[in-house]
Amino acid sequence: MRLHLINPNSSASMTATIARAAQRVAAPGTEIIGCTPADGPASIESHFDDAVAAVGVCEEIRRGETAGADAYVIACFGDPGLHAARELTRAPVIGIAQAAFALASMVATRFSVVTTLQRTVIMSEHLLHAYGYAAQCRRVRAAEIPVLELEDGAACMGRLVDEARRARDEDGIGAIVLGCAGMADLTAELGQAVGLPVVDGVTAAVKLAESMHQLGLGTSKFGDYATPPAKVFAGRFGHFSS
Repeated sequence: MRLHLINPNSSASMTATIARAAQRVAAPGTEIIGCTPADGPASIESHFDDAVAAVGVCEEIRRGETAGADAYVIACFGDPGLHAARELTRAPVIGIAQAAFALASMVATRFSVVTTLQRTVIMSEHLLHAYGYAAQCRRVRAAEIPVLELEDGAACMGRLVDEARRARDEDGIGAIVLGCAGMADLTAELGQAVGLPVVDGVTAAVKLAESMHQLGLGTSKFGDYATPPAKVFAGRFGHFSS
């Protein structure tokens, strides 16, 4: 199985970290291919970043289709371009936020999210409502850590542990969801420090993608995930013309 792991920001070093975390949980025979768009924001921390990054995600899906990818994971907690990406392929496309919410809801009746910056809290709340998990999430908490600072996980661990413990003690929850792909390699340490199940969306998405591939479940080409109608794109998006 060839699984393309798309980091929608332009940080190649973060892509490598995320890919290592994914490969550690992947089944034998699953090849994790870390993909970093050539163009896009250094980090994704706003609606504007999210919109720009979505174009890079779509470009990586098109490249993956040429390369013969069996499944895709969008490794950003905003799930940028998820619906558009699913239009472009029959393979499974998993967003890490949707994957993390799903698995957290199966190990606890209530969970909280520990994410990066306060401004992204509302974005996560929007996704919880869109995916149908708002009732199970008690709170989205910000540790006030810029995304790129997570590349030095040791320096950020104290703030993440403190926020996760506050979630455990104050929110009446049974599990914690990590709200950034850059936290993927910190899951085990955080779980030990907090004593609750800690769900990372990257590894959750990898296992869901493997399961869907083994079950022969691909993206439906009926309804709104049907292949986009052929048309001409102008200017810088001319390469999307059918």
